[in-house]
Amino acid sequence: MQIIFKELITLAISIFHREKGLVITGLLGFLIAAFSAVYLFFQGEVILPEGNMKNVFSFTAAIGIFLLSIAAILPFAFFSERKRKVIRWLFIIAILYGYMIETIQNFRGLNPRFSEVGGLVDTIAGALFGAVSLMLVVLGIILAVQFLKMKAPLARPVLIMGIRYALLSVFIANLGGIIMIILQDRFVGAEGNFIVLHGIGYHALQTLLLPAWLLEHSNQQQGRKRLLLHAGSIAWLASILFIAVQTGLGHSILELHLFSILASISLLIWLLTAVLSLVYWIRFIVKD
Repeated sequence: MQIIFKELITLAISIFHREKGLVITGLLGFLIAAFSAVYLFFQGEVILPEGNMKNVFSFTAAIGIFLLSIAAILPFAFFSERKRKVIRWLFIIAILYGYMIETIQNFRGLNPRFSEVGGLVDTIAGALFGAVSLMLVVLGIILAVQFLKMKAPLARPVLIMGIRYALLSVFIANLGGIIMIILQDRFVGAEGNFIVLHGIGYHALQTLLLPAWLLEHSNQQQGRKRLLLHAGSIAWLASILFIAVQTGLGHSILELHLFSILASISLLIWLLTAVLSLVYWIRFIVKD
């Protein structure tokens, strides 16, 4: 167990060393989430007329995790130092605005995106929030294009493959975000909720990158690593697409439906490949 923790700590230190600004901004999200959790415990989630501190908790925690993931993959994009610096600061500025508007507006009892009771300044702030969200979409596309256009031979082919799949999932998640901006709401139909698609799609930056890193640091044959990663990543993307269809039809992903069943089966396949990746990694480091 000590060996496992040592490996994970080494990974965390290497990420912090390469992208300190992104890491610190990501950790700020956890700090705000912790504050909102304390508030939720003592005061409850609803702040009239539209505010909800539960949304602050989920948003800041999720964005914190997202930014730490970006910090992990950005060095492997092989941007020029100048372009990498520009992308880094665009991420930081966009995320800081997101933290600020999500926290302040909910604390004031307003919906930070689509307020129906706020004034002109609140409407402008919400519109700017939408523009910032679109900027994050563009940054995600830039990263995806950069990784997809890399040509063999790659220095770390398994990890790069995982990053490519993860960014494709993020692209689908961003489409869900754009739909919410167009609809001016997260809900569609009776129970469809695009925020679920949006959130799950973004988590590919953990669910697909971690297995890729584990496989990269195992002693399995290269062909087996690639096959396992392809299988898990394709299953993950399939689940996202099934969730998108289920949501678009106006159904909750928890509702028993053909597409929710297919999504669940796909997620089980992904989970199996992720567990196998972990087992292979543990065997390798314990053997060493």
